Amino acid sequence: MKKITINDLIKWKQEGRKFATSTAYDASFAQLLEQQEMPVLLVGDSLGMVLQGKNDTLAVSVDDIAYHARCVRAGSPNSLLMADMPFMSYATPEQACENAAKLMQAGANMVKIEGGEWVAETIRTLTERAVPVCAHLGLTPQSVNIFGGYKIQGRDQDQADQMVRDALALQNAGAQIILLECVPGSLAERITKAVNVPVIGIGAGNATDGQILVMHDMFGISANYMPRFSKNFLAETGDMRTAVTQYIQDVEQGIFPGSEHTFE
Repeated sequence: MKKITINDLIKWKQEGRKFATSTAYDASFAQLLEQQEMPVLLVGDSLGMVLQGKNDTLAVSVDDIAYHARCVRAGSPNSLLMADMPFMSYATPEQACENAAKLMQAGANMVKIEGGEWVAETIRTLTERAVPVCAHLGLTPQSVNIFGGYKIQGRDQDQADQMVRDALALQNAGAQIILLECVPGSLAERITKAVNVPVIGIGAGNATDGQILVMHDMFGISANYMPRFSKNFLAETGDMRTAVTQYIQDVEQGIFPGSEHTFE
């Protein structure tokens, strides 16, 4: 697989070409994913749940993400690698710069930050200092205690309108990717059309430019439960490599996610 850059994703959005992405946490699985030509990988703070056995992502540290980013980069030299900024690691722009530097030096091409328009200054500061940013909207897991659980976001009109404003503000601040989690499919489509940058969805319908799954969900090996928006591709194919290929193809063809994986 050739080296993937943000310019490739922008070109694919302009061409209407959908793309798949996955989380990854170690060199072996990163290599497997790249060999099946997964273009984008994310070292997510989801590792707190699927690797560390926690009930949420809040205990994950910058050092945890940096360690796993180094492992993933060793196994996948050509993917576009995103790394999550953990809980309270970007409370100020100065703190964000210090912690983002650690993740970029560990091999990431981009960091991912949760939050709406209030993180625009931080995104602007990071991008001015050569740190590309993916902005995460919708169900932002680090806000689980504010939301009162893992709940669908953007179902009422005011909240949906605010999310559109947030997406535009974060794009204007320099965000090069928008990630939408657990929002109605119609809202995800509205945001995807409103912004010029690629939009990746998870539990956001199939109108987005890309999709992402937690790798453990793709293989049906998550410790807790299978989210409605996910699919066990390993059960369908019986082989890990074939499961990854099937996921990539189903996303590219608009087959996954289907209506059964989408919230309205």
